Amino acid sequence: MSEQQKVVLASGNKGKLNELQQMLGGLNFEVLPQSDFNVSSVAETGLTFVENSLIKARHAAKISGLPAIADDSGLEVDALNGQPGIYSARYAGEGSIDSDNNAKLLKALKDVPKEERTARFHSVLVYMRHENDPTPLICHGSWEGSILTEAAGEGGFGYDPLFWVPEKGCASAELTKEQKNAVSHRAKAMAQLLKQMKSRVV
Repeated sequence: MSEQQKVVLASGNKGKLNELQQMLGGLNFEVLPQSDFNVSSVAETGLTFVENSLIKARHAAKISGLPAIADDSGLEVDALNGQPGIYSARYAGEGSIDSDNNAKLLKALKDVPKEERTARFHSVLVYMRHENDPTPLICHGSWEGSILTEAAGEGGFGYDPLFWVPEKGCASAELTKEQKNAVSHRAKAMAQLLKQMKSRVV
């Protein structure tokens, strides 16, 4: 590829944009935010992370006319039958912020013993060459841990202050960005996507 191929990120998240720009830069991709094309948010009507990622990627590809990448991610708690799952960002209701969601999660688990607070983060990344792509790339990464009884750390976002990372011996919010980006659910999904996109490029 002699010149950079443009690809739109179906997200308004600057952190995700920066990560993807760094990872795909070596592949001659220029990752652009959907805001550059006035792509509106789309109703996430799917019942799985995969379905919602496909909905967002297809919507961005249709409006921008470019290949699109979308991410759908969330937290699955075993004691809550997989909640908050695909509703992680709005667990405490539409318009809820991280602290609201964390407070609701702690309340829901208040009587659950430590050994039964197992949980994991999921991230599904989808790459679509165009809105009617019959074979989109779909990559899934998961990150095992458990839910603390109180928040710890100042970093990260979402449920990071409550997510205990056994191999690191601390909460996700206590990791540096570099540490988190080396082991997280999204890092694992991105590594798969990068590998698959490399094979497609060549």
